[in-house]
Order: sequence, then structure tokens, then C-alpha cells
Amino acid sequence: MAEVVGRVYRVSGPVVEVEEAWSLSMLEVVEVGNLHLVGEVVHLKTGHAFVQVYEDTTSLKPGDPVYSNHEPLSVELGPGLLGSIFDGVQRPLQLIREKQGMAIARGIHLPPLERTRRWEFAPVASAGQQAGPGAIIGEVQETGLVRHLIMVPPGLSGRLVWVAPPGDYTVEDKIAVLDTGQGQVPLRLFQRWPVRRSRPYQRKIEPNEPLLTGQRVIDTLFPLAKGGSVAVPGGFGTGKTVVQHQMARWSDADIVVFVGCGERGNEMTDVLLSFPSLVDPRQGRPLMERTILVANTSNMPVAAREASIYTGITLAEYYRDMGYHVALMADSTSRWAEALRELSGRLEEMPLEEGFPAYLPSRLAEFYERAGAVRNLNGRSGSISIIASVSPPGGDFSEPVTAHTKRFIRAFWALDRELANARHYPAISWTESYSEYLEDVQNWWHEKISPEWLSLRYAIMEILQKEQKLMQVVKLIGPDVLPPSQRLILETAELFKNAFLQQNAFEPVDAFTSPKKQLLMLKAIMRFHEKAEMAVKNGLAVSRIRQLPIYQKLLRMKTNYPEDALDRLEEFLKEFETAFQQEEF
Repeated sequence: MAEVVGRVYRVSGPVVEVEEAWSLSMLEVVEVGNLHLVGEVVHLKTGHAFVQVYEDTTSLKPGDPVYSNHEPLSVELGPGLLGSIFDGVQRPLQLIREKQGMAIARGIHLPPLERTRRWEFAPVASAGQQAGPGAIIGEVQETGLVRHLIMVPPGLSGRLVWVAPPGDYTVEDKIAVLDTGQGQVPLRLFQRWPVRRSRPYQRKIEPNEPLLTGQRVIDTLFPLAKGGSVAVPGGFGTGKTVVQHQMARWSDADIVVFVGCGERGNEMTDVLLSFPSLVDPRQGRPLMERTILVANTSNMPVAAREASIYTGITLAEYYRDMGYHVALMADSTSRWAEALRELSGRLEEMPLEEGFPAYLPSRLAEFYERAGAVRNLNGRSGSISIIASVSPPGGDFSEPVTAHTKRFIRAFWALDRELANARHYPAISWTESYSEYLEDVQNWWHEKISPEWLSLRYAIMEILQKEQKLMQVVKLIGPDVLPPSQRLILETAELFKNAFLQQNAFEPVDAFTSPKKQLLMLKAIMRFHEKAEMAVKNGLAVSRIRQLPIYQKLLRMKTNYPEDALDRLEEFLKEFETAFQQEEF
């Protein structure tokens, strides 16, 4: 039962100063006023506590009571998370809509996990066994795609005194009893965990498997390893949200956690409406069966926006502990940083560059360091991959959030406004983007796909870099002054952009490209360049190359060869041997 721990002294937007707060501690959750608005202690000062409230503070006044159970901000972890939509502090938005309509009433308190729903529990441990932190007690088929493992919470270990028989249980029912040596602890289908503290694991392991996305510019040029972290910066309209939608739908992650942090309401509405109707392309079941949505739009209280990132990463860590590969989409960390800036200003802290608090880099580091591939406490391996969009004002990548983010990530997918304006999507710039995971994933590509992958990738990147330098000359004096070999580089680069890098998310054949097809397409373009280079040396005009039938086939190969017809694409590679033979040199 919550007790009164102080009185409201002053209200400044989402920040409430509490007097007589001698018993409060940092990061403790409190309930403010007669409506019991949820907040979190963020600053203490000689009997006064400063609370960031996650709801609208209108009508709060000095003297209102403040209550506390003396617990940190925590989330509930158990069956029922997948397919759900939460706000930044894990309030169940679907359940709120059913009970109260479209508006969220202030002070509403509903448990994140349904208390009446029953789950079929199958024990895998038995009484008398020793069970350490993370040990698996049983299983629940949470959705058609995911088997949910019931684990001993971190920090607990001992001997199992009793394990429930197979049957249907609610999340609050007792399913085991653990004797810790200092008493018996009942275990249930769910557990609670503080969002600002990362869940423990044995050790981190090297990421060596790519997170396959089906997006050619990502998988081939700038790959992301499972357990890696990447930033996706770009100005308004460059396609950050679409990139993350494609990643959520097509990536081979087992679980997807999508955090809409401070984005416009219409964008988040599109996510909430479209995701439930999407079908998992691999299993043929609804995509929501392996997805959790955390919605915190720009018109919601700013303090909850700051908490939503931690809520999302904690949910991801829970499924990682089961041995799953989790992809966390954060859209966008710039809005999260702006929430930090506003709260810092309310607390009258000293601002630094562009008004952001001095602890912005450390907060970003804390977030990105929770990504990684790990060996869990139960011996299973799992990973969290963070794909975080950044919204720099005016597309300026030198602003503080983007600049500090680059210190803590190993991949950078920079979105280019000129590409977006030219309707070239994904608008990922091949000149500003980079990935440090190439060496980590090359063994996977070489063993599973082909040993040629890395050399082909370096070859095409060299052509793109040469093209960039040549374009500076072309802009000054035109392409006609270039020798034929350099004009061929421009032609090959243009072909690569149109036939490979550009991808149509709304075209069923082109929306997803398997690693094998990506390699075959890359080989086709490079083989064309080699044969064309020889032909140009023998006197063939570069202008004639565009008119060759083989050139037109290359342009259409991304849609002409679906995934079930890759044998025809392999046959197409043989055509290059005779493609230039009939030309007059």
C-alpha cells in the first residue's frame, strides 16, 4: 500500500518539486496528487525531491500529497508482451481503449499484462533440481511464432521445492517455489525488472552473423551484425521510418521491438494500423506475433518520451535472455534527446552545446551499450541489435546528438536528401555511410554464400568512389572530355545505382532480396564491367554499351528473377561470354 512521502511544493511543467521528501531515493517511482499521476525521482536536495511526471500535470497544486511504494520504475515481463501496444511507461494502450475509449485519462493504472488470460504452461524442470539465475523452469506457447521461456529472475538461486504440473495458469498464479536458503520464494509466469538497469548475462561474445534485412544497399555494402548497433540519420522526408519498417518486416530477427519515441502522431498511427495487417514473410503468420510496439508520440507527455527508450530496451533484453535475436527500432533518438533537454532545463541544470545537458553522451552510451551478442545466464546465446534513427535539424550531421551517437556505434546509414528527392530509395548515401562489421560477418558470407562476396563488394565500392571523383570533373567540363575507360566507370556506377541499390518496397519481387540473389546480381554487374572494359579497349564506343540487350537485361534483373527462379539468374551470368562478340570494334 502506497504511503504519503511528501507534499507538492512547486510545479514546473512535467517537473514537480516535492517537500518533506526525506524518505525518497533517486529513480524511485511516486504517485503525485489526488489523481495518483505516475512520476520518477530525478533529483534530491535537502528534504526536497524533484519528480519528472509521466502525465499532464495540469490542476496539480502546492500541498497535494505524494505517494510511494519505494520501488524504481519497472516493467512487467512475461507472456502477453508480443502483439501488445504500450506507451512509454508500459501502460497497455489497447486495454485502455477498450475500457475508456480513445482518450487516455490521467492517473489510470492498469497492469501491462492481462491478469485473467490463461496460458498453457509446460514444465521442463522438476522439484529437487538446483536452479540458478536465468534457469528455465517451463515453457509457454506465447504466439504461433514464439515459444516463451519461463526463467528464474536474475539475483535468485537455490533448489526448486515445487513445480506446477502442466496446465493453464494466469500470470499471477504460482508455478514454482524456490528455496534460496534464506526462505522460500514463489515464482510466477511474470517478473518485474527496473528499466534503467540492464539485465545481467555471463559475457559478451563477438557478433559474427549478419542481421539479414533483404535490403541490398544494407546487406551488401553496409551490413549490420546481430548484436550490433547502427544510426540512421536523415532530414525530414528522407525515409528513416520506412527503412525501419522494412527492417522490422524483412529482417531475420526473432523478435522486433519498435519504439516510436516522440514521432509525429500520424507516423505512429500508420505503424499501429499497418503492423497488425502485415504477414511474416517467412512463416506466413501475422507479423505482430513477434512484435512489441511502444508508442510515445510528440503530443504525449515529454517525460514518458524519455522513459520509452529504457522500456523498449528492457523488453528486448528479456527476450534476448531466452536465446532469441532481437531487433530494437528506436524512432527517433533525437526526440528522446530533446526530452532530456527539456527536463534538464526544468531542473535548472547547466546547459552545454545547443542546450543539451552535459550528461547527453553518457546517456547515449548507456543505451547503445545495452546492445550486443551475449552468452546468457542460462548458457543460451542471444542478441540485441539497435537500429536507431536520428533526426538532425536541417539534416546537419554535425549537431550534438548525431555527433555523439557516432562515438558509440559501428555502423552509420546516412540518408541523403538528394537521393530522396530523386525518388531513389532506400536513400542511403554510399559516400557518407559506413559499417565496421564487414570483417565480423565475412566468414558467414564466405561459408554460407560465396568466398567472392568481400572482393566483389570492395570492387564495386572502388567504382563508386572513382565515380564520385570523376563527377567533380564532369560538373566542370562535361563527360565528353573523359577517356572511354573513365566514361565506362560512370556507366557502370549508374547501372549499379539503378539496378542494384535502388529498391522498391512496394514491389513484391523487389521488396526483399536474399543474400544469394544479391551476390548473383553483384556478380552480373561486375562481370558486365569486366567484359565492357575489354570491349572498350578494343575500340567499342561507350555510347553503344547502353544499347546492348545485355545492358537492358541487367536493369530489369531485380524484378525479372524472383527468389524461386535464381537458377535462371545463374544462367543469365553465362550470357556475358557472348554479349559483346557480335559488336564491331
